[in-house]
Amino acid sequence: MNGLLPSLALVRDIEASEIAFMTDRMLAIRDRPGNPEGIEIARFGNAACFYSKTMPWPAFNTVKGLTEADADAIDSIVAFYRERGRAVQFEAVPALASPIVLKKLTEAGFYPSGIHTSMYMEPERREARHEGPGSIQESGTGSGSGSISIEALREDQLELYASIHCKGTGLPDAGIPSVAANNRVLYGRPGWQFYLAYADGVAAGAGVLFIQNDKASFTFAAVLPAYRNRGLHRLLLDKRIDAAHRSGCKIAVSQCAYLSQSQRNMDRAGMKLGYVRTTWTRLDD
Repeated sequence: MNGLLPSLALVRDIEASEIAFMTDRMLAIRDRPGNPEGIEIARFGNAACFYSKTMPWPAFNTVKGLTEADADAIDSIVAFYRERGRAVQFEAVPALASPIVLKKLTEAGFYPSGIHTSMYMEPERREARHEGPGSIQESGTGSGSGSISIEALREDQLELYASIHCKGTGLPDAGIPSVAANNRVLYGRPGWQFYLAYADGVAAGAGVLFIQNDKASFTFAAVLPAYRNRGLHRLLLDKRIDAAHRSGCKIAVSQCAYLSQSQRNMDRAGMKLGYVRTTWTRLDD
């Protein structure tokens, strides 16, 4: 059983873990020579505001950590992004973003445009995985007939990682150089670990782990469409859970689309539902 029970403190820990990996990631990208992606991080009370001049995707232009105490700062936050010509999304976490915050967002012209799940577990309490006929075998070789395996990413494989990242998430191939450059600054940075998943000797999936203090975040995972439903996503998850356990992490956190295959894999791996948050987008964006 999972020893951590739902509580306000747990919600705060989960969100803090998400903010920590996003902050470290954006700082690493910002510190590339000349800050080519135009990264800025602003704080309005508890709210962490992430912005990128060259990357318009919501993940890089989002507000995390909003609480009732920050409700009066919403207009200032919107102005921060408007001055930079960028649409912004807010993340509203249950028990932290009160009805006052939701009312303020509505008055500012935002609406709940998406639902996302945050999962958690205590790595040390993970039940042993039982292998049966036809089960996944983690050979560590990245080869073998009908086999799937996991290997740590080598530095000379960052372009390969970026290709899987883009193709696995539906991004255009034109984004591969940028994804590679932005993850090159994370490779070898304290706390970051990258993995490749192989199917029949072909690199077909990728996963990323971030550890800070005693918290682990499974920040990213993707599998190429042609290799899905073969257990690669689950094996990437298992690998990172084991790494978090070996590092002495007290909690491991991950995010996924609500009721997605990713959520089902996380549930099977022993992760529990932390909360379901809403994403708020401006009506005219």
